[in-house]
Amino acid sequence: MIHTYLGETIDFYINYKKQRNMGIYIDIHGNIEVQAPKGTSVESVRQLLEEKWDWIQQNSKEMKERKRGPKEKAYDHGESFLYLGNEYPIQIVQDMNVKQDHVVFEGDKLHIYVKQLDEEKIKQALKRFYYQQCKALVEKSIQSYQSYFKTKPRSIRISDSNRNWGTCDSKMQLTFNWKLAMAPMKVIEYVVVHEMCHMVHMNHDRSFWRLVGKIMPDYKEAENWLALSNWKMTV
Repeated sequence: MIHTYLGETIDFYINYKKQRNMGIYIDIHGNIEVQAPKGTSVESVRQLLEEKWDWIQQNSKEMKERKRGPKEKAYDHGESFLYLGNEYPIQIVQDMNVKQDHVVFEGDKLHIYVKQLDEEKIKQALKRFYYQQCKALVEKSIQSYQSYFKTKPRSIRISDSNRNWGTCDSKMQLTFNWKLAMAPMKVIEYVVVHEMCHMVHMNHDRSFWRLVGKIMPDYKEAENWLALSNWKMTV
C-alpha cells in the first residue's frame, strides 16, 4: 500500500496479528511494516502513520543510508564528523607554530589545527581528539555511577578494537572503544554501566541484566542507538 502525507509518499505493509496495539517497524532496507490487531481499519493505520510521520521519515532515511554504508570521508572544510551523537563540520587551520596537530571543539565546529595540509595528519589529529575525549567522558561516567558499586575499576584503557565497545576482565580492568566519543552521552554512560556491572557478574545472566536495568532502566534505547548508528561512527 502507499500513503501520501505532507507531500511525501511511502510504501507500507500491514501485518494483522493477535495483539492489542498497533506498532510501526522499519527493517534494515527501509521497508515499513505496521503490525495491527485483527480487524483494524486501514484508515486507523493511515492515521497512525501520519502521527508518526517525522519518525518514519527520519528512520527510513537512516536505514537506507546504513544499507549504502559509510561514505568515504574528505578531510577538508565542511566535511562532517560525529561527536557526542551529532554531526559537526570540520574547519582546517594551518599553523606552522602548532606544537602538535590537534582538534578543538568550538562554536559548533571541529577546528583542526595542523602544521601541514595533509589528509593523514588531519585524520590522526581527529583520532587523537576522539581518544582523549573518550577517556575523559568515560572517567566522568565512572565517577557518576561508582556509588552503585562496591568495587572500583583497577584501570581504564581506551582501545582501537573493532569487536567491542567495552570489556571488563577478571582483574577489573576496563577497556573502551575510542569511537564511543562519537555517541550521545547517554550511550557512553550505558557502555560504562554495562562494563561496571561485569565487575559484579562476569557473564550476561539474568542477574547481570537485572543490575543493568536497576541502574539504567532505559538502557535499551542506548543499545538501539548503537545498533542503528554504529555504521556511521567512522573517521
